This record gives sequence, C-alpha cells and structure tokens, in this order.
Amino acid sequence: MPNTTQQDLHLYKDDGDNLMSSATLGDHITLLPDAPTTIDKLGRVRILWGQQMLPDLLAGRYRAVICGVNAEDNAHGIIAQLVELSKTSQWTANAVTSYAKMFMDSVTIHAAGDREPYILKYDLDNLLVLAMLRPNAKRHFTLRDLARGFQTINKMLEGRRERLPVASVSFLGARSNCLVMDDNNPVEPSFETVLETMHHAGFRGDVYTAPEMWSMGHIGVFPSYPFPEGLDRMRSGSD
Repeated sequence: MPNTTQQDLHLYKDDGDNLMSSATLGDHITLLPDAPTTIDKLGRVRILWGQQMLPDLLAGRYRAVICGVNAEDNAHGIIAQLVELSKTSQWTANAVTSYAKMFMDSVTIHAAGDREPYILKYDLDNLLVLAMLRPNAKRHFTLRDLARGFQTINKMLEGRRERLPVASVSFLGARSNCLVMDDNNPVEPSFETVLETMHHAGFRGDVYTAPEMWSMGHIGVFPSYPFPEGLDRMRSGSD
C-alpha cells in the first residue's frame, strides 16, 4: 500500500482545491481537530458548524429539537418555520403562540411561585419540539433560565430513547427569544458559556451554531465541548 502524504491528499476533484483556497473565500470558519486519546465517559456536546438546522430537522435526522418560545409572537423563531414546513404537523405559527399564552396565563394564576422556565411540548408527529417558554414579563432568557430549562429537559430525555437523537439551537443571535447574561447585565454570553451551561445541566446532544458565527474564520473552533484542556492552560499563561 502506498505511503500517503499530506501533499497527496485532495479534497476536491480537478482544480477544486485551488479554487476553494481559504484565502479566496469570504465567510468561513477554521475548524480545529478534536481527537481525544481516551473516551470521555461524561459525554460531549457535538457542535454543528456550517450546517443548516431547518433542513436537517425536516429531513428526519433528529427525533427532538430544543428551542425557545414566547407567549407573544413567534413569527421569527425557528419553531414557526418548523410547523409551517412540516408535512405532518397540525400546528400553525399562531397556534404555537396561542398555546404558549394559554399555558402562561394558567401558571400565572395557579402556579406563580413555580420555578421558570417551563418546557412546552409540540408534537409534529415525526419530530418533538421541546420549547423553553420565555419567563413571564421578560423580553429575554438569562443564563440562569437556560440552566434551569436544560435541567428540566435533561429529565425529559433521560431514559427516553425514542426522543433521541436531539439537537438544540444555540440561543445566540435570536430575534424572538434572545439570551443575555442576567437581568442586570443584558449582553449576550459567549458561545463557550452557553455550552458550559448546557453541559453542566446534563445535555449531551448536538448544538447548531448561529450563522452569524460562521464568519469568524480568524478564530479556531472545535467540533465538540468540553474543549481541550490546553485552552485553559493557554488562558492561564502556562507553557
């Protein structure tokens, strides 16, 4: 068998390698290899870079998806696109919001002291949407909301093989249900902070990155979380 070198490998046919040189491209990412020497027994969150979430969901690649929902208007959220494009769903974008509003009105009266956010289930027949309901009277989610929400979602997924595989939005760059650090610090957290919050809550599914993140080719990214320990060593100034 011939000894293949890096110079012998080609990604594209014909002159494709030269045409697709990263120096000639606009928006792109720089994906770093992630090859742990041992299996991570705690599990990892896989990060989908450059993949379109909606087509993957409609193609049946997942049995469940996690996203945000609110009781006012979801026209710009991925849940509205899902219910409108799903061939087997009896939900509509207006019905999604009406159900969220009805649920919110009910818990405001009967369970006002419960811990938010609540997780609503929308069954699209071939896909289960686990929608994190934006807390009452808020225009955003906070990291604390995200942690509580994913703790509940983890319990809903535990032992339920029929709900796997599962994917989640990153909650970053959202128009309908934005994510901020906390109520006193209304700025978006870093993607690493979001992943840390999800992973700590027990989530081990896939996370789709926001398209706005695909233009940061000057920064290396990893295909899964937790990130390599070397990153923390570099941050601490270790050799």
